[in-house]
Amino acid sequence: MFTGLIEELGTIKQVSVNAEGRLFEITADKVLDGLAVGDSVAVDGVCLSVVRVGKEGFAVQAVRDTIKCSTLQLFQAGTKVNLERALRSGDRLGGHFVQGHVDGVAVISGISRSGKAATLIFDLPVDLMKYIIVKGSIAVNGISLTVAEKSGTAVYIAVIPLTFRETNLGLKKIGDQVNIEVDLMAKYIEQFLSRSDDRIRDIEKRIKSWGYDK
Repeated sequence: MFTGLIEELGTIKQVSVNAEGRLFEITADKVLDGLAVGDSVAVDGVCLSVVRVGKEGFAVQAVRDTIKCSTLQLFQAGTKVNLERALRSGDRLGGHFVQGHVDGVAVISGISRSGKAATLIFDLPVDLMKYIIVKGSIAVNGISLTVAEKSGTAVYIAVIPLTFRETNLGLKKIGDQVNIEVDLMAKYIEQFLSRSDDRIRDIEKRIKSWGYDK
């Protein structure tokens, strides 16, 4: 589990294809503190397992399915990535709960700058829009952000200067792709309501079978 508060920007040093998928070697500093093999790190919002730790960075393994449904397939040497270590017992919780399980990939369709801040417009997959609410949470490349507005499949998000400066959102341009994880609570609510609907339909079916539908 993560918070969506990025700890630092790392740099992809090397990408290697292997039997499992791809191995990403990442240059980093802050997240190396206490990092061990087997730990989880969110890389642009994707939860990956650490397989090697060195003095100047670490390596993570990604399987094919994860690569296919995220922007990991676009990573190459020099790519800047958002990094966050997994929550540990006693850590302060900021942002919102982020699992590191990407729900889809969005495209940046607009950038409106106002001084050092900006409003970014993301074009989301249509099937994710049911989870998006104004003033609700969303994770973009692992960053905990708040939805300012939505229209159709467009989601508008205001980004403060600090976030722009300390994450890779400040490096993005129109047409770039980003990882999206919708709010976990929205998915739980949908599941609860769908099960409730199933129970209601079952009750209605039973009542009709007893002849009370006339």
